[in-house]
Amino acid sequence: MEPVQKVAIIGAGNMGSGIAQKTAQEEFDVEMVDREAQWVERGQSIISNFLIEAMERNIFKQEQIDAIQSRITGVVGVDKTNPETDLVIEAVFEDFDIKTNVFSTLDEVCSPHTILASNTSSLSVNALAQATGRPDRFVGLHFFYHPAKNRLVEVIPAKTTSKETLDRVVQYCKGLGKVVITCADRPGFVVNRFFVPWLNEACCLLNEGAGTTAQIDAVAKKAFRIGLGPFGLMNLTGPPIALHSTDYLAEQLATPRYIGAENLRQLVAEQRMWEIDEEESYSEEQYTMISERLLGVVFGVAAQIVDEGVCSMEDVDRGAKVGLRWALGPFELMNKLGVQRSHTMAKSYADIATSGWEVPQFFTDQGNQAWTFSFVDTAIDAGIATLTINRPEAMNALNVDVVGQLSVALAAVESNNDVHTIVLDGAGKAFVAGADVKFFVDKIRSDEFQDIYDFTANGHHLLNAIETSSKTTIALTTGLALGGGLELAMACDYRIGTRKTQFRFPETSIGIYPGLGGTQRPARLCGKEVARWAVLAGNFMDAQTAFDVGLLSHLVEVSEVSGCISNLSQIGKPASKFNGKPNNEDSRIVQFAKSFYSDENMQTILNHQCPQGFDEQDSVVSRQLKSLKFTAPVGLRMAHDLINSSTQPLSDGLESELNGLETIFSTEDALEGLSALIEGRKPTYVGK
Repeated sequence: MEPVQKVAIIGAGNMGSGIAQKTAQEEFDVEMVDREAQWVERGQSIISNFLIEAMERNIFKQEQIDAIQSRITGVVGVDKTNPETDLVIEAVFEDFDIKTNVFSTLDEVCSPHTILASNTSSLSVNALAQATGRPDRFVGLHFFYHPAKNRLVEVIPAKTTSKETLDRVVQYCKGLGKVVITCADRPGFVVNRFFVPWLNEACCLLNEGAGTTAQIDAVAKKAFRIGLGPFGLMNLTGPPIALHSTDYLAEQLATPRYIGAENLRQLVAEQRMWEIDEEESYSEEQYTMISERLLGVVFGVAAQIVDEGVCSMEDVDRGAKVGLRWALGPFELMNKLGVQRSHTMAKSYADIATSGWEVPQFFTDQGNQAWTFSFVDTAIDAGIATLTINRPEAMNALNVDVVGQLSVALAAVESNNDVHTIVLDGAGKAFVAGADVKFFVDKIRSDEFQDIYDFTANGHHLLNAIETSSKTTIALTTGLALGGGLELAMACDYRIGTRKTQFRFPETSIGIYPGLGGTQRPARLCGKEVARWAVLAGNFMDAQTAFDVGLLSHLVEVSEVSGCISNLSQIGKPASKFNGKPNNEDSRIVQFAKSFYSDENMQTILNHQCPQGFDEQDSVVSRQLKSLKFTAPVGLRMAHDLINSSTQPLSDGLESELNGLETIFSTEDALEGLSALIEGRKPTYVGK
C-alpha cells in the first residue's frame, strides 16, 4: 500500500487552514487551495499566528516553524491543484452543491490515483461519493476543531469506498497522530449524534424553567465531569451551528424532539449569545431532574449508535473522551451509575421524546450487568495476525484489561495453524506509552501491593508467551513506546520502526525501575553499557538512535513497512535474538554510552559524580549528569544491580525483577514519583 504524502486542502478558512497546519506539522507536503489570493493569504496568516503562539508556549522552536511553513504551498484556484496529489480534502462551506462543484473540478484535474475526501460534519458521505467520478476513491472525514489540537477524527467510508482507499486515509490520519473512529454513514456520525441533542435538551430544560443557564451548565459539568456546560460550549462554537446541527438531525432522523428549541431559534435570529450569570447554585431536586434528563438523552443515543452499527461502544466512548474531552464516555458513565439506572433515565427521555426515539432492545436486555469493553483487535490476512492495542485515548497504556485481553488474543492466534506471523501494533499516535500509572498509585495508597505484583507477573507471562512463541513475532513500533510498551516490544523477535518512532525508559525518574524485563532484555540486545545509558538515565531515543543502539531491529520508511513485515514473515524467527551489541558501533551515542557507563565508572555515577576523564562542562556529559540527578536513588541503584545480573539466564533475571517489586513499591520515592507524574509536577526524592 502506497502511503499518502502529498495532500491538498481545499478551503483556507479556520478549519481548512487548521488541517493544513497539522498536516504540515507531521511532515506531509501540503497545498492550501482557495478561490482567491486574499483567502489563501488569510489562511497562511491564521497558521502563522497559531505557530507563533505555540512558539511562545515553548511547543515549537523558530526553525521548526520555518520547516512547517515551508511545507505549505498556497494555491489560488481549485483547478490549479497539483494533479499528482495523493489526497485532496475539501473543507469548504457545509453545502452539498458547493462541495459537489468542487469535486467536479477535482475529478477533471486530479490523476486517477488521487483520493478525494470531504471534511463534513453532517452531509451524507454516500450521496457525496455518488456525485464524484471516483466513488471508490472517496471518503468522508470529520475533523474536530481545532484540527491542529483536537486529536479526534471520524473517518466515514461510503458504501462504494474501496478497502485500499480507506486503509490509505486511515494511515494518513494516524500519521497526523489522530485517534481515528471509522464509522458508518449515518446522520451526525458518532459524536454529533449524541452531543447535538444534548445541547438542544439543555435549551429545552431552560424553556421549561428547570434552571437558569448557569445552573444547567453547573449541573452538566458535575454530572459529566467536564469543564464547560452546554451553554458555555454553544457560546464558544456559536449558537447558529448548534441550531443548524439539531434541525438537521431532526429532519434526517425524523425525530421531532431534536427540532431546535424556540429559545435557541430566537437567540440565533437576534444574533445574540447566551447570557450566563455567575450564580451556579442549585437544589438537590434541580440536580436530579437536569442531570437525569441530560444523561438520559446521551445514554439512549449512544445505544442507538451501537444498535445501528455506526460504531462500537468503545468508539462512542472514545469520541466523547477525545473529541469532547469528557472524563468518561457514555458507556463508562453507565457502568459508574449502574446500567439499570441509566436505562431508566433513557426510558424516561423516550417518554418525553415520543415519536422517532426509542431505547434499543439490547440496552433493555443488558439489565444491570456492566458493559464490557474490548481493547485488543485481531485481524488475520495471509497468515499474518495483527493484534492492535486499541486504547488510543490513553496512548494504549497497559492495564489489567489490556494485558488480559492481549494474552487471550495471543493464545488464540498461537493455536491457529494458519497463522505463521504475529504483529503487535498500537492504534493512534503511540505503540504503547507504558503502564497505567494511576493503577500503581491507587494500589500503593490502599496498601494493595499484591495487585501490583499480580499485574506485573501477568505481564511477565504475556511477554514470555510472545518470546517463546512458535510464530515469528514483530512489534510495529511506528510511534511512541515508553516503559512497559518498550518492554513489550523487546519480547518480540523483531522491532520495526519509522521516522516517528520514539523510545524511552522513564522509570528511574518516576521512582521505580522497569519491571517487565526492562532491566534484562536491553543488555542482552545491545550490551550492558548501552542498557545503562538507556535505562538508568532514561535517555530519549529518536528512531535513528533506537536503531543505532540496537533496540530497533529494522528502521524503514513508512511506505516500506508492509514489505518489511512480509519479508520478516518469510525469513521467520531469528537464529539469535540477543546479540549483546549495538547495530552501529560507530554511533557517537553508542561510543559515549560505552565509555561513560563502563563498569569502572558506575560507582562514581551512582554517587551522582562525574567520572574521571569527562568534562562536566561538556554539553553531552552535563545533560547526562542532569538526567541522573533527577532519578530516584533507590530505583537507580536497583535498576543498576538488576542490569548487572543480565549475565545469568534470562528467566533468573526476570525472576529477580519480580522479587524486587515489593521493595521498590514500598519506598516513599515510588509513591512520590508516580504521584508527581499524574499531578504534572517535579518529584522530590528523599532516597527511601
